[in-house]
Amino acid sequence: MRTEYKQFIIRSWEKSDREIAFNLIASVLSEYGLGCEPTGADEDVYHVEQFYQQTGGEFWVIEHQNKIVGTAAYYPIKRGKNAVEIRKMYLLPTVRGKGLGKFLLTHLEETIKAKGFQEAWIETASVLKVAIQLYESHGYQPTTGVETERCDRVYRKVLSVG
Repeated sequence: MRTEYKQFIIRSWEKSDREIAFNLIASVLSEYGLGCEPTGADEDVYHVEQFYQQTGGEFWVIEHQNKIVGTAAYYPIKRGKNAVEIRKMYLLPTVRGKGLGKFLLTHLEETIKAKGFQEAWIETASVLKVAIQLYESHGYQPTTGVETERCDRVYRKVLSVG
C-alpha cells in the first residue's frame, strides 16, 4: 500500500522500519504518561509479520521528508462480527493538527471495508482526548470489553452489514 496526503507518504511497513516505529510509538505513549509494553500491548510492533501481515491485517508508516512521523495499523479480531481492531495510530507532535489523523482513520476504514470486514474496534486511553474526539466524530460508539491494560475505553463502529 502506498498513498499520499498533502506532503505525507503513507506506505506499508518494511522490516527496516521496525525499530523506528517502535521508538516513535514509545515516544508518543511517554508524552501522555502511558507506558510502552514491549512484551505486552506493543509486542506486535516487534512482530509485524506475525500480528499483521500473516493475519490479513496491515501496518503502515507515515513519512514526511524521508522521516517516519507516524504509524497506523489494523488486524482481524475475534470479538464483534467479522471485525478488525485499529491499532498503533500514533503521530509525532510536529505533524499533528494538519488533518492527517482524520485522513488516516478514513483511509483505514475504506481499506478495512474493501477487504470485507464489517466492524472496526479501537481501544484507547482517556488521556488521549484528541484521539477520542476523532473517533467519536467518525461515528465510533463506546462499548465494553477493554482488553489492553493501559486503555480504559473501547469503541466500535459498524462499517457495513452483511
